[in-house]
Amino acid sequence: MDDFIEHLNRAIKRGETIVFSSNCEIDYKGRAESHLPDGDRIILIKPDKTLLIHQPFGSAPVNYMKAESEHSFVRDGETLYMKSENPALKEYLSLKINKLHFYNTARLEDGKRIELSGTEREMSDYLYDNPSVVEEGFKPLSREEHTRYGFIDVFGHDKTGTLVVVECKRYRADLSAVTQLRRYVEKIKEAKGITACRGIIAAPEISANALSMLNDWGFSFRHVHPPNRLKRAQGQKKIGEY
Repeated sequence: MDDFIEHLNRAIKRGETIVFSSNCEIDYKGRAESHLPDGDRIILIKPDKTLLIHQPFGSAPVNYMKAESEHSFVRDGETLYMKSENPALKEYLSLKINKLHFYNTARLEDGKRIELSGTEREMSDYLYDNPSVVEEGFKPLSREEHTRYGFIDVFGHDKTGTLVVVECKRYRADLSAVTQLRRYVEKIKEAKGITACRGIIAAPEISANALSMLNDWGFSFRHVHPPNRLKRAQGQKKIGEY
């Protein structure tokens, strides 16, 4: 136990990343107060002193402390604790370690930025540069057109001169996407003093309920996949091809 305490406290001072798993009990006071009874968890302390505590399932931490928190491992008799505090944010956490499953520390370096591809912004850029994908005769006028309810992805007019609002969704469009489109269309009508304005949702797919609502309101759907511009993704094998 003493070796564990010394090793992890030194790792914290050296700015190393710490990962360990234990059966533990957690008390927290700060944004609210919480108590988590005994259970197996995975605990991660990052070099910026961010603390994340995960249960075996799910992606969201069950407890966390923000960057610049202070952490220390202490012993009270035969009981081992991890104490965390962030006085500036008035947050305090106590983790009672009942059983240690594993632990490791390492100095990690990573200054890279993630490359995103297939975003809704890229979809709108693609439709703006390839208007025939929306429909023949569509002429885009602007991207990110501002309204009081948000930004319209692509704004233009069709071959008859009727204004068109195109809302892009990189995943399946649902009911909320349709209601969002309707708000944009109504706001354009109000702002420009017109009675006719079309609405189109561009997405890889749309739910049945959303498509029904879309049709009820006189809007349209276009089957469009987000562009994939990362070279590494081109020609990548699927699992079954190995």
